[in-house]
Amino acid sequence: MDKLQRNILIFAVITIGCGFMGNAINSLYQPQDSMQSLGVLIWLVSPLAANLLLRSLGKDGWKDFGLAPNLKSGWRWYLIALLIIPVISLVMILLSVLSGAATAVGFSTQGINTFISVLGAGMAGNMVKNIFEEFAWRGYLTPRLDVLKANPFVNSIVTGIIWASWHIPYYLYFLSPAVLKQQTSLSVPVLILISIIVLPMQAFAYGELRLLSKSVWSTWLLHNIANAFSFALVSGGFVMLSGNLSSILLTPSSEGVGYSVLMGLIGWGLYKKRIRSY
Repeated sequence: MDKLQRNILIFAVITIGCGFMGNAINSLYQPQDSMQSLGVLIWLVSPLAANLLLRSLGKDGWKDFGLAPNLKSGWRWYLIALLIIPVISLVMILLSVLSGAATAVGFSTQGINTFISVLGAGMAGNMVKNIFEEFAWRGYLTPRLDVLKANPFVNSIVTGIIWASWHIPYYLYFLSPAVLKQQTSLSVPVLILISIIVLPMQAFAYGELRLLSKSVWSTWLLHNIANAFSFALVSGGFVMLSGNLSSILLTPSSEGVGYSVLMGLIGWGLYKKRIRSY
């Protein structure tokens, strides 16, 4: 095992284990709100901390860290990041409404201005959190696997599974059942299983956008928009899901299978663009 393989393994172990460690610490002092606890802070910051330590002490270097925004040369990738989620959401809303998997009456009862307000609140609420996430997955794992010359599909699968595994203690220990119920009708075990299935497909789009733009900020923008649309459409009551299997397949939120397939197809298109540029 060479240095790069070793460091990627260390990153994976820290990332997957940090949430369980955070929960163990919480169990020692029983915080009133697990989402405002030391444990959830450990869970959130550990992947980025591992990135920084491996790049400095682990000698991975900073060349592919992705901190520079590269707006002048990469502005088109930011434009694509702005458009991906609205287009996918519109497609999934149309499919879910036409198939009877959901209704979109919230747009008529609450109005578009309310939707924009909820969308803005979702964006603001995720900006800081997604810095920690994106500078872990797309700031370390995606570019390091690319340096390792991993096949792009393998890169996406590995990144997606580790990304999904990082979420497991969040669903199990930190997120309250009441808040989870507002966001999805899925049970925790089903949500974990779905995450492991769908996040590799989503990681394909995120990863290719990261490699094309040479910046984490493009995927940070994409992640903010994805979280905001999922929050506004489902939690905000603008799209009401039927709760059956078709709603899992066709939901416009980020745990949807159809949504993730479209993300994977976009990732494939970005990948084809990237290899043509060589």
